[in-house]
Amino acid sequence: MTKTFLTIASIFSFSILLAQNSTGYWQQHVDYEMEIDFDAKDYQYDGSQVLEYTNNSPDTLDRVFYHMYFNAFQPGSEMDVRSRTIEDPDSRVGDRISKLSDEEIGFMRAKTLQQDGKELNFKLVGTVLEVELNEPILPGKSSTFKMDFEGQVPVQIRRSGRNNAEGVELSMTQWYPKMAEYDFEGWHADPYIGREFHGVWGNFDVKISIDKDFILGGTGYIQNPNEVGYGYEDEGEKVRRRGKKLTWHFNAPNVHDFAWAADKDYIHDKITGKDGTTLHFLYKDNKEIIENWKNLQSKTSDLLDFFNEHIGPYPYDQYSVIQGGDGGMEYAMCTLITGEREFGSLVGVTAHEMAHSWFQHILATDEAQHEWMDEGFTSYISSLAMNEVMDQNRENVFAGTYRGYTSLANSGFEQPQTTHADRYEYNSAYGVTAYSKGSVFLAQLGYLIGQENLDNTLNRYFDEWKFKHPTPNDFIRIAEKVSGAELSWYLNDWTRTTNTIDYAIKGVSVEPGTTIVTLERVALTPMPIEVKVDFKGGTSETYYIPLRIMRWTKPGATNIQEDWAWAFPTYTLEIPSPQYGVEKIEIDPSGLMADVNRENNVKVLNE
Repeated sequence: MTKTFLTIASIFSFSILLAQNSTGYWQQHVDYEMEIDFDAKDYQYDGSQVLEYTNNSPDTLDRVFYHMYFNAFQPGSEMDVRSRTIEDPDSRVGDRISKLSDEEIGFMRAKTLQQDGKELNFKLVGTVLEVELNEPILPGKSSTFKMDFEGQVPVQIRRSGRNNAEGVELSMTQWYPKMAEYDFEGWHADPYIGREFHGVWGNFDVKISIDKDFILGGTGYIQNPNEVGYGYEDEGEKVRRRGKKLTWHFNAPNVHDFAWAADKDYIHDKITGKDGTTLHFLYKDNKEIIENWKNLQSKTSDLLDFFNEHIGPYPYDQYSVIQGGDGGMEYAMCTLITGEREFGSLVGVTAHEMAHSWFQHILATDEAQHEWMDEGFTSYISSLAMNEVMDQNRENVFAGTYRGYTSLANSGFEQPQTTHADRYEYNSAYGVTAYSKGSVFLAQLGYLIGQENLDNTLNRYFDEWKFKHPTPNDFIRIAEKVSGAELSWYLNDWTRTTNTIDYAIKGVSVEPGTTIVTLERVALTPMPIEVKVDFKGGTSETYYIPLRIMRWTKPGATNIQEDWAWAFPTYTLEIPSPQYGVEKIEIDPSGLMADVNRENNVKVLNE
């Protein structure tokens, strides 16, 4: 059923053991069993959840926390107030939550909660359920929680909801009581204010009973395809749906989230990728978009091939592209995207969200603290994928990304990438920092260590950290091991400060047979420097100046000079000049060094 679940599980268990033996790494584990009875008339549902929680930490746990996300969609919630008080709110939210009626709000409430058969005391605080345990969970031990809960789906505002702008009836994301993550930093019981999530790895067994006219898609594998039909049934099977409701049974192994969507008018297509993955497409029966969605399918297969090659093999048997939500958002084994788009935009949003299946749903970073790792890495790889899959033939794929970062860096409103995702003063600053600056981090790393080393770093990162929770340091250590360069300074300057890069040609003097160039480090972040020199006779040479704290020289570099120590603000480069002398000098001709002022990078002689 999976590729193969037993293989994944054995590799997973071994990798955790190996990691614990060698580095002290550990992570918690959960197994969910849920049964949901959905009333589509009033958009409410009752649920029962059995959750087995295994404490792999060295700590004794005397309390736990659940995320109850739908409570964010109520007047006076933290999401509501934050949206109404930040200077540049998300236009999809604005002040809409404050105007919701009781019939339109979202809610999620625990009715009963037991630990190992004994009732627990709990308190709902906004979007977080605080639970005091009767019996502590000791290191290496497991405990079973049973909850009866109820929920109401809010009108579509952000990610989740009912009846979105394109007429999709149910976008069921962040819809169930979800155990908060506990890791080496402690509990991550963040309120739901607008950003994304950090989840515990585990297995999901979910049964959803809903009016039989609904067509569902989402996380996991359907266990009763010949009962539900709608294109999931075996070839040649005739499906008879009896009664008013239909129960959809999903199983999702080794994921950290579960999402689904439903509509009565979905068209369901499926194709098989070259690697055997079944690709599902669920979209509205709208004649204006059908052709785009049909054409999307082969492109999605091409994207899957690209990510398999450039990151690592997709480990699940299925992936679903589903029309729903309020833009584009990734979930385990699926994405929800708005579908009324031009074809290029439809492929673009699919490329980005599908890439998140690797950079978040296989390599599961904490999106609240390291949002730039999932959004930035995804932006980087999806830009490359689009360039190939859509035959864009752009010479500098990341030019726009660099412009976005440079604009923010020069604006005075930048905050360090270590800023918690909810603590940015401006939404726009969050967006550029997470997406553009995060993408530049990787593209510029290619400038530092060479593209081949960067490509190998991404592959090894996937191999060593899949199905875990990597941190920024985990990634940069992989890059160091692959390249041999010292790179902690880069991680520190780029992500923990707002220091910038600015190198300049300060002066040029000419002596017989030699051109002397004085280079200056204007800003605080150091870099190895590449200087291209064009000679009047039509030839050119590139000179490479290593950065001393890297203790390393880039493979393939030419005309290697003495290294440049960061503390020295200037550097003298002596260029042997041929008979006709130097015509032009340029710092970083590749454009991959994120210099915030490129006007001082070029000097043309004898103008």
